[in-house]
Amino acid sequence: MNGYISLLKPPGMSSAAAVAFVKRLLGEKCGHAGTLDPEVAGVLPIMAGRATRLQQYFSDKTKAYIGEISFTGATDTQDAQGTVIEPGCGAPAAEELEAVINARFLGDILQSPPMYSAVKRDGKPLYAIARSGGSVQVEPRPTHIYACEVLSRADSSTFRLRVECGAGTYIRTLFHDIGQALGRPAHMRMLIRTRSGCFTLANSVTCEALASAASSGQASRCLLPMDWPLSNYRTIQLTGRQKPLARNGVPLPLDEVSVEEGETVAVYDGAVFYGMGQGRNGEFRLSFIADP
Repeated sequence: MNGYISLLKPPGMSSAAAVAFVKRLLGEKCGHAGTLDPEVAGVLPIMAGRATRLQQYFSDKTKAYIGEISFTGATDTQDAQGTVIEPGCGAPAAEELEAVINARFLGDILQSPPMYSAVKRDGKPLYAIARSGGSVQVEPRPTHIYACEVLSRADSSTFRLRVECGAGTYIRTLFHDIGQALGRPAHMRMLIRTRSGCFTLANSVTCEALASAASSGQASRCLLPMDWPLSNYRTIQLTGRQKPLARNGVPLPLDEVSVEEGETVAVYDGAVFYGMGQGRNGEFRLSFIADP
Protein backbone atom coordinates (compact mmCIF):
# COMPACT_ATOMS: atom_id res chain seq x y z
CA MET A 1 0.00 0.00 0.00
CA ASN A 2 1.37 3.37 -1.04
CA GLY A 3 -0.03 6.66 0.24
CA TYR A 4 -0.64 8.64 3.41
CA ILE A 5 -2.48 8.16 6.66
CA SER A 6 -3.49 11.50 8.15
CA LEU A 7 -3.50 10.18 11.71
CA LEU A 8 -5.35 11.94 14.51
CA LYS A 9 -2.67 11.25 17.09
CA PRO A 10 -3.90 11.12 20.68
CA PRO A 11 -1.99 12.79 23.54
CA GLY A 12 0.45 10.47 25.27
CA MET A 13 1.65 8.76 22.08
CA SER A 14 5.03 9.66 20.61
CA SER A 15 5.39 10.23 16.87
CA ALA A 16 7.68 7.18 16.67
CA ALA A 17 5.05 5.04 18.41
CA ALA A 18 2.40 6.35 16.00
CA VAL A 19 4.54 5.33 13.02
CA ALA A 20 5.13 1.88 14.52
CA PHE A 21 1.37 1.50 15.11
CA VAL A 22 0.52 2.31 11.49
CA LYS A 23 3.35 0.13 10.19
CA ARG A 24 1.99 -2.89 12.09
CA LEU A 25 -1.47 -2.36 10.64
CA LEU A 26 -0.43 -1.70 7.04
CA GLY A 27 2.55 -4.03 6.82
CA GLU A 28 4.47 -1.33 4.94
CA LYS A 29 7.51 0.83 5.52
CA CYS A 30 6.27 4.05 7.15
CA GLY A 31 7.57 7.41 8.29
CA HIS A 32 6.05 10.61 9.63
CA ALA A 33 6.13 14.06 8.07
CA GLY A 34 6.53 16.44 11.01
CA THR A 35 7.05 15.40 14.64
CA LEU A 36 4.42 15.99 17.31
CA ASP A 37 5.50 16.00 20.96
CA PRO A 38 3.94 13.07 22.89
CA GLU A 39 1.59 15.32 24.89
CA VAL A 40 0.37 17.14 21.74
CA ALA A 41 -2.66 15.76 19.91
CA GLY A 42 -3.76 16.29 16.34
CA VAL A 43 -2.82 15.78 12.72
CA LEU A 44 0.27 13.61 12.12
CA PRO A 45 0.85 12.77 8.42
CA ILE A 46 2.29 9.27 8.07
CA MET A 47 3.78 8.18 4.75
CA ALA A 48 3.42 4.54 3.74
CA GLY A 49 5.24 2.46 1.14
CA ARG A 50 6.76 4.41 -1.73
CA ALA A 51 5.16 7.62 -0.46
CA THR A 52 8.01 7.75 2.09
CA ARG A 53 10.19 9.03 -0.78
CA LEU A 54 7.93 11.96 -1.60
CA GLN A 55 8.34 14.21 1.45
CA GLN A 56 10.99 16.27 -0.34
CA TYR A 57 8.32 17.32 -2.84
CA PHE A 58 5.78 18.55 -0.28
CA SER A 59 5.08 22.13 -1.32
CA ASP A 60 2.95 23.24 1.64
CA LYS A 61 4.81 22.89 4.93
CA THR A 62 2.73 25.34 6.95
CA LYS A 63 1.00 24.15 10.11
CA ALA A 64 -1.96 25.29 12.20
CA TYR A 65 -2.63 24.79 15.91
CA ILE A 66 -5.07 25.61 18.66
CA GLY A 67 -3.39 25.89 22.02
CA GLU A 68 -3.72 27.37 25.47
CA ILE A 69 -1.25 29.81 26.99
CA SER A 70 -1.32 29.72 30.79
CA PHE A 71 0.01 32.66 32.79
CA THR A 72 0.44 30.57 35.95
CA GLY A 73 4.22 30.56 35.50
CA ALA A 74 7.09 29.58 33.21
CA THR A 75 8.30 25.97 33.27
CA ASP A 76 11.61 24.35 32.39
CA THR A 77 9.98 22.49 29.47
CA GLN A 78 7.83 25.48 28.43
CA ASP A 79 4.71 23.30 28.75
CA ALA A 80 2.51 21.89 31.49
CA GLN A 81 4.69 18.76 31.83
CA GLY A 82 7.58 20.70 33.35
CA THR A 83 8.55 22.24 36.68
CA VAL A 84 7.70 25.87 37.38
CA ILE A 85 10.89 27.97 37.30
CA GLU A 86 9.23 31.40 37.34
CA PRO A 87 5.98 31.91 39.27
CA GLY A 88 3.10 33.59 37.51
CA CYS A 89 2.03 37.13 38.32
CA GLY A 90 -1.42 37.20 36.78
CA ALA A 91 -2.79 37.15 33.27
CA PRO A 92 -2.91 40.22 31.02
CA ALA A 93 -6.05 41.71 29.57
CA ALA A 94 -6.98 40.27 26.18
CA GLU A 95 -6.20 43.62 24.56
CA GLU A 96 -2.69 43.67 26.08
CA LEU A 97 -2.03 40.11 24.88
CA GLU A 98 -3.22 40.92 21.36
CA ALA A 99 -1.10 44.07 21.22
CA VAL A 100 2.12 42.22 22.11
CA ILE A 101 1.39 39.43 19.64
CA ASN A 102 0.71 41.91 16.82
CA ALA A 103 3.80 43.97 17.60
CA ARG A 104 6.38 41.22 18.16
CA PHE A 105 5.16 37.77 17.18
CA LEU A 106 3.86 37.97 13.62
CA GLY A 107 5.85 37.51 10.41
CA ASP A 108 9.53 36.57 10.52
CA ILE A 109 10.73 35.95 14.08
CA LEU A 110 13.66 34.24 15.79
CA GLN A 111 13.25 31.36 18.23
CA SER A 112 15.77 29.56 20.42
CA PRO A 113 14.81 25.86 20.44
CA PRO A 114 13.87 24.73 23.97
CA MET A 115 16.28 22.57 25.93
CA TYR A 116 13.63 19.87 26.07
CA SER A 117 13.62 19.25 22.32
CA ALA A 118 15.10 16.79 19.83
CA VAL A 119 17.51 19.39 18.40
CA LYS A 120 21.03 17.97 18.64
CA ARG A 121 24.24 19.54 19.91
CA ASP A 122 27.42 17.56 19.15
CA GLY A 123 25.26 14.57 18.23
CA LYS A 124 23.31 14.59 21.51
CA PRO A 125 19.65 15.65 21.76
CA LEU A 126 19.05 18.72 23.88
CA TYR A 127 16.47 16.87 25.98
CA ALA A 128 19.14 14.31 26.98
CA ILE A 129 21.48 17.12 28.02
CA ALA A 130 18.68 18.79 29.99
CA ARG A 131 17.66 15.56 31.75
CA SER A 132 21.25 15.05 32.88
CA GLY A 133 21.23 18.52 34.43
CA GLY A 134 23.20 20.23 31.68
CA SER A 135 22.47 23.32 29.63
CA VAL A 136 23.88 24.74 26.40
CA GLN A 137 23.43 27.97 24.49
CA VAL A 138 21.32 27.38 21.39
CA GLU A 139 21.48 29.84 18.52
CA PRO A 140 18.14 31.42 17.60
CA ARG A 141 16.55 30.12 14.41
CA PRO A 142 14.27 31.96 11.99
CA THR A 143 10.65 30.94 11.56
CA HIS A 144 7.48 32.59 10.30
CA ILE A 145 4.18 33.20 12.09
CA TYR A 146 1.37 33.76 9.58
CA ALA A 147 -1.33 34.28 12.18
CA CYS A 148 -1.68 34.28 15.96
CA GLU A 149 -5.23 34.99 17.08
CA VAL A 150 -6.75 35.14 20.56
CA LEU A 151 -9.86 32.96 20.35
CA SER A 152 -11.23 33.02 23.87
CA ARG A 153 -10.41 33.10 27.55
CA ALA A 154 -10.33 29.54 28.91
CA ASP A 155 -10.21 30.65 32.55
CA SER A 156 -8.87 33.52 34.65
CA SER A 157 -5.24 32.66 33.89
CA THR A 158 -5.46 31.07 30.44
CA PHE A 159 -6.20 32.13 26.87
CA ARG A 160 -6.93 29.94 23.87
CA LEU A 161 -4.98 30.90 20.73
CA ARG A 162 -5.00 29.86 17.08
CA VAL A 163 -1.59 29.83 15.39
CA GLU A 164 -0.59 29.35 11.75
CA CYS A 165 3.14 29.05 11.23
CA GLY A 166 5.99 27.80 9.09
CA ALA A 167 7.89 24.56 9.54
CA GLY A 168 10.17 24.29 12.56
CA THR A 169 8.13 26.55 14.85
CA TYR A 170 7.97 25.59 18.52
CA ILE A 171 4.54 26.65 19.80
CA ARG A 172 5.53 26.16 23.43
CA THR A 173 8.51 28.46 22.85
CA LEU A 174 6.20 30.99 21.18
CA PHE A 175 3.91 30.97 24.21
CA HIS A 176 6.87 31.19 26.61
CA ASP A 177 8.32 34.13 24.68
CA ILE A 178 4.96 35.92 24.61
CA GLY A 179 4.87 35.64 28.40
CA GLN A 180 8.40 36.99 28.71
CA ALA A 181 7.55 39.93 26.43
CA LEU A 182 4.60 40.76 28.68
CA GLY A 183 6.62 40.36 31.87
CA ARG A 184 4.12 37.66 32.87
CA PRO A 185 5.73 34.17 32.96
CA ALA A 186 3.70 31.68 30.93
CA HIS A 187 3.74 28.20 29.46
CA MET A 188 1.76 26.12 26.97
CA ARG A 189 -1.01 24.21 28.75
CA MET A 190 -2.58 22.34 25.82
CA LEU A 191 -1.97 22.02 22.08
CA ILE A 192 -3.78 20.43 19.14
CA ARG A 193 -2.41 20.48 15.60
CA THR A 194 -5.36 21.09 13.29
CA ARG A 195 -3.46 21.10 9.99
CA SER A 196 -0.10 20.04 8.57
CA GLY A 197 0.11 21.24 4.98
CA CYS A 198 -2.80 19.64 3.12
CA PHE A 199 -3.44 17.14 5.92
CA THR A 200 -6.30 18.33 8.12
CA LEU A 201 -8.63 17.19 10.87
CA ALA A 202 -11.28 16.66 8.18
CA ASN A 203 -9.21 14.03 6.32
CA SER A 204 -7.70 12.43 9.42
CA VAL A 205 -8.49 9.04 10.92
CA THR A 206 -8.30 7.99 14.57
CA CYS A 207 -6.17 5.09 15.76
CA GLU A 208 -9.33 3.18 16.62
CA ALA A 209 -10.90 3.70 13.20
CA LEU A 210 -7.70 2.67 11.41
CA ALA A 211 -7.35 -0.46 13.55
CA SER A 212 -10.97 -1.36 12.86
CA ALA A 213 -10.52 -0.90 9.11
CA ALA A 214 -7.32 -2.98 9.14
CA SER A 215 -9.00 -5.83 11.06
CA SER A 216 -11.59 -6.11 8.29
CA GLY A 217 -9.03 -5.83 5.48
CA GLN A 218 -10.12 -2.30 4.58
CA ALA A 219 -7.06 -0.31 5.73
CA SER A 220 -6.44 0.91 2.17
CA ARG A 221 -9.70 2.89 2.37
CA CYS A 222 -8.02 5.13 4.98
CA LEU A 223 -5.11 5.93 2.66
CA LEU A 224 -4.83 9.28 0.90
CA PRO A 225 -3.26 8.94 -2.59
CA MET A 226 0.43 9.51 -3.25
CA ASP A 227 -0.19 12.73 -5.17
CA TRP A 228 -2.33 14.23 -2.37
CA PRO A 229 0.31 16.80 -1.29
CA LEU A 230 1.54 17.51 -4.83
CA SER A 231 -1.33 19.60 -6.20
CA ASN A 232 0.81 22.76 -6.48
CA TYR A 233 3.00 21.21 -9.17
CA ARG A 234 2.28 21.63 -12.84
CA THR A 235 1.38 18.30 -14.44
CA ILE A 236 2.50 16.74 -17.72
CA GLN A 237 1.64 13.60 -19.66
CA LEU A 238 4.26 11.34 -21.26
CA THR A 239 3.47 9.64 -24.55
CA GLY A 240 3.61 5.92 -25.08
CA ARG A 241 7.08 6.30 -26.66
CA GLN A 242 8.39 8.57 -23.91
CA LYS A 243 7.32 6.49 -20.91
CA PRO A 244 9.66 3.51 -21.32
CA LEU A 245 12.56 5.80 -22.15
CA ALA A 246 12.05 7.99 -19.09
CA ARG A 247 11.37 4.94 -16.92
CA ASN A 248 14.75 3.46 -17.92
CA GLY A 249 16.58 6.67 -17.09
CA VAL A 250 16.94 7.95 -20.65
CA PRO A 251 16.87 11.79 -20.67
CA LEU A 252 14.32 13.54 -22.88
CA PRO A 253 14.77 16.98 -24.47
CA LEU A 254 13.02 19.68 -22.44
CA ASP A 255 11.12 21.06 -25.42
CA GLU A 256 9.78 17.59 -26.22
CA VAL A 257 8.00 17.36 -22.85
CA SER A 258 7.33 21.14 -22.47
CA VAL A 259 9.27 21.44 -19.21
CA GLU A 260 11.38 24.46 -18.25
CA GLU A 261 14.98 24.34 -17.04
CA GLY A 262 14.96 23.89 -13.24
CA GLU A 263 11.25 23.02 -13.14
CA THR A 264 9.86 20.09 -11.17
CA VAL A 265 6.59 18.60 -12.47
CA ALA A 266 4.16 15.85 -11.54
CA VAL A 267 3.90 13.22 -14.26
CA TYR A 268 0.68 11.38 -15.08
CA ASP A 269 -0.39 8.48 -17.26
CA GLY A 270 -3.92 9.59 -18.04
CA ALA A 271 -5.47 10.16 -14.63
CA VAL A 272 -2.96 7.89 -12.87
CA PHE A 273 -0.02 9.45 -10.98
CA TYR A 274 3.16 8.21 -12.65
CA GLY A 275 5.94 10.05 -10.80
CA MET A 276 7.92 13.26 -10.46
CA GLY A 277 10.37 14.69 -12.96
CA GLN A 278 12.81 17.57 -13.28
CA GLY A 279 14.33 19.67 -16.00
CA ARG A 280 18.08 20.02 -15.53
CA ASN A 281 21.00 20.76 -17.85
CA GLY A 282 18.68 20.91 -20.82
CA GLU A 283 17.22 17.45 -20.19
CA PHE A 284 14.17 15.96 -18.50
CA ARG A 285 14.48 12.96 -16.23
CA LEU A 286 12.15 11.16 -13.86
CA SER A 287 13.32 11.63 -10.28
CA PHE A 288 10.62 9.43 -8.72
CA ILE A 289 8.52 6.60 -10.19
CA ALA A 290 5.29 5.78 -8.39
CA ASP A 291 5.18 2.13 -9.50
CA PRO A 292 8.67 0.92 -10.48
